[in-house]
Amino acid sequence: MILAGDIGGTKTILGLFEVEDGALRPVRQESYPSREHRGLEEIVTKFMAAAPAPVAVACFGVAGPVVEGQCVTPNLPWVVNSNALAQALRADSVTLINDLEATAYGVLGLPPEETVTLNEGAPPPANIGGNIGGNIGVIAAGTGLGIAGLFWDGKRHIPSASEGGHVDFAPRDQLEIDLLRHLLSQYDRVSVERIVSGPGLYNIYQFLRASGHGEESPEVVRRLAGQDPSSVISAAALAGECDLCVEALDLFTAVYGATAGNLALTLKAVGGIYVGGGIAPKIVAKIKDGTFINAFMNKGRLSPLLAQVPVRVVMNSKTALLGAARAAADLSPPAA
Repeated sequence: MILAGDIGGTKTILGLFEVEDGALRPVRQESYPSREHRGLEEIVTKFMAAAPAPVAVACFGVAGPVVEGQCVTPNLPWVVNSNALAQALRADSVTLINDLEATAYGVLGLPPEETVTLNEGAPPPANIGGNIGGNIGVIAAGTGLGIAGLFWDGKRHIPSASEGGHVDFAPRDQLEIDLLRHLLSQYDRVSVERIVSGPGLYNIYQFLRASGHGEESPEVVRRLAGQDPSSVISAAALAGECDLCVEALDLFTAVYGATAGNLALTLKAVGGIYVGGGIAPKIVAKIKDGTFINAFMNKGRLSPLLAQVPVRVVMNSKTALLGAARAAADLSPPAA
């Protein structure tokens, strides 16, 4: 029995899996509000109290940098430690990986019908085993911004974690320069996560409001008082109810696309870019309207290369969980 987890700043999803004929079979899954718990051990203990059997191995994809089996989560007041979890579970092996590394494992087994294609591109030909060659990038905006790579070694893809969501924000035009200046009045440093994330969308909205780019809708003001700001803004924008929200979502989507394009250049990701996380599926209608892919491809002399890169939105919300389960099976030490 394998225990897998997708540990995010908003919610923690745990799942039990069995391996049958080399394939993962889900046994049980639960979701928990992360901030309502003191740490992952508390959630894991609650989940395993109703488990049908103990687990031998576990893997958790955690939103944050994992160093020597430990992660101090940037968007939660937690310290996640693999040794402490192993003791709590009485498991033979517990592995911590970055949540985007888990997503990278997950996209390797993702069927085409669980994605939305933004750009067909011209990926390298499949090898004898059916795998598309070339490096792949994974980018995912949610509570924060995560980035990972899948490096092609000639036979298979090897997932690799990063903290690319925390690189410096690079504005591309006067509006984005003004946005950077606005955020520098609030933060000592502005990473791209300050813009391409749920809180980042609200940052954009506040900047546009403060700089006179539009009037707030009274209904949006009412909703913002008691609901998640990014959800309010994106819903109002998609419904065309508020011009200020429309402009905020447009700028958010453009910066998201430009950041994905930067990732494609950094990795030379001719195998493709996967756009995951909680936000993209909810605003996929906006992402499909050309704003994202135009910013993605607008890379000057390298634009022709970017036009060849396949770009797909991941629609399966459990991709990171499935990836953590795959990683548990792949990374666990062999039985003695």
